[in-house]
Amino acid sequence: MTTQVSALTRPSPPQRSGGAAAIGWILTIGLNVVAPILTYNELTENHGWSEFAALLASSAWPVLDSAIMVAWRRKLDEFAAITLVFLVITAVVSLVGAHSPRALLIKDSGVTGLFGLLCLVTLLAPRPLMFYFGRKFATDGTPESTAWWNGMWQYEGFRRTLYVMTTVWGVAYVLEAGVRIGLAYVLDTRTMVTLSPFMIYGVLGALALWTVLYSKRSRAKGEARAAAAAAAAAEQQRSGATA
Repeated sequence: MTTQVSALTRPSPPQRSGGAAAIGWILTIGLNVVAPILTYNELTENHGWSEFAALLASSAWPVLDSAIMVAWRRKLDEFAAITLVFLVITAVVSLVGAHSPRALLIKDSGVTGLFGLLCLVTLLAPRPLMFYFGRKFATDGTPESTAWWNGMWQYEGFRRTLYVMTTVWGVAYVLEAGVRIGLAYVLDTRTMVTLSPFMIYGVLGALALWTVLYSKRSRAKGEARAAAAAAAAAEQQRSGATA
């Protein structure tokens, strides 16, 4: 009975600041998509940089994005830590091995593939990776919203939803990386520099849309089950009282 009632009285998420969320997304798109493309084109066309050097320089923008987010929230959460780890891996991998534009593009694609593998590996951890990503985007980072998100882990439906999301994201990014690596062999560098971030964020957008729809459907199903269980419990109580 306690479980049934608690399912109907789950705490609602605290109100988020729409302006702060909008600024965060503008910074993310600007520093991870627009700025790298503009930097690469400017350095290669007007300053005579090699394709490899321009690619390497343009990869500094995502680092700046992570630094701004850490400074903004004044803490290094799990999401930011994972992002920084992958940026370090990207930098190290970029500086070793073959130094060619194609090799750098392939290595960059490999990083998103590693992200997909990381998602799948965390299915074996106490909490999957999407738990931490969800906490970043479903809350505004305040102690109240963070506590609300952490407390939701006690519900079986919430846990199942995050495990499914993590699986889908992992498989999608492994496939995305494979496609980009293949395209790096058949397309020229300039085309790939423009196409690559749109592929990354196109997949991200599709996954985000699916995630929103799936989470809403899962929540609706959970609420329907909880309502049915509560109604059955109430009926049982009435039957017991009249017996």
